[in-house]
Amino acid sequence: MMSKDSKKNLVGQPIFKQIIEIVPKSLFDKIVIEKKGDRYYKSFSSWDEFVTLMFGILARCDSAREICDCMVALGGKLNHLGMDCAPAKSTLGDALRNRSSEIFEQFYIALLSHFSHFLPDSRKDDVSFEEFYAFDSTTIRLFTDILKGVGRNPKDDGKKKGGLKVHMLTDIHADVPKFARISEAKQHDKNFLKVLNLPKDSMIVFDKAYTHYWQFAKWTKEGINFVCRLKDNAVYEVQEVLAENTLSDKQPGVLKEEHIHLQYSENKNGKKIKTLCLRKVTYRDDDGRIYQFITNNWSITAEEVALIYKYRWTIEISFKKLKQNFQLHFFYSETENGIRTQVWCTLIAYLLLTVLKKRSKSKKAFSTIAALVRIHLISHLDLFWVIENGRRTYTKRTKTRNKTQVAQLPLF
Repeated sequence: MMSKDSKKNLVGQPIFKQIIEIVPKSLFDKIVIEKKGDRYYKSFSSWDEFVTLMFGILARCDSAREICDCMVALGGKLNHLGMDCAPAKSTLGDALRNRSSEIFEQFYIALLSHFSHFLPDSRKDDVSFEEFYAFDSTTIRLFTDILKGVGRNPKDDGKKKGGLKVHMLTDIHADVPKFARISEAKQHDKNFLKVLNLPKDSMIVFDKAYTHYWQFAKWTKEGINFVCRLKDNAVYEVQEVLAENTLSDKQPGVLKEEHIHLQYSENKNGKKIKTLCLRKVTYRDDDGRIYQFITNNWSITAEEVALIYKYRWTIEISFKKLKQNFQLHFFYSETENGIRTQVWCTLIAYLLLTVLKKRSKSKKAFSTIAALVRIHLISHLDLFWVIENGRRTYTKRTKTRNKTQVAQLPLF
């Protein structure tokens, strides 16, 4: 037999309120004033919309109606959140349609700076760059009447899917998104490289979909390093073979290093042709697959070039966390502005849970922490106790006492 520990770890506020209190409301109010977010609203403020969306995202509600009905059921607990009553579905829908999503975009960027000292520091010692970033995008599929479609038209009169893309710059050392941009899925990925503001001597890694030779040349002049894969149809001239290694059939490693020249144009008419000087590394991995990387850095080893590209996988893990732990396949609005607002609030929820994981020093998986918060969202338990323990404790009795108790039990 085991006895249950009677310690409840109860507090005066639900877990959802404890999470909201982490957010600096004064910072949010400043952005709302600058963007005039409450100019035409008397009862449902920008803060009320933010709290309502955060509740729906953390509780994994499937629709705006589900959010509003669940908040009605909370009754008097809404006063903990500074709200007099739960919003009506039409009120939430109007706010998602009309209130600018830039408020929540600017708030997310401000929170990144505010929580910078709370973010995890999983520094990669085998990479020689203090500033190390990965850039990629993920597509969220929607119906084509919301945003312009992407991909080929389906056969048999099927409905073409529209969608949006979330382009994200992740700090690989801190394992957190540093920049995000939302666009129509039909826009080409390489157009978003020019909006990145990278510091000098930093390293950025991305896939070959972002190949943009003009931008590569600009980064080279600014002292910004990059690593990406060479496109299959790339046209280049080999100037010199720097190194060539002979490996056994299954041995992974660097096969060849080359100095190559690529041609690019500075304008659309293609008249001003210039030459881009890059370093090409051919690498074979453990599964025998051949990769061709290009970089503008000539000082690091070829092995580090391959390792840097391998760390690009961290941003894929970030996308996986977002899609598996938050409702990015159910949207609370059918308008482009409302969808953008929900995506920005989802990124804020992701950031807050990352900060909580760091502050609690918990070794639990991100998905476990997200599930614990969702299950205990309106429980009056200590937030950090739930994250650190997350289970009831039991006191074991001695084996001798257990045997004695079992022997004294009646047969029927």
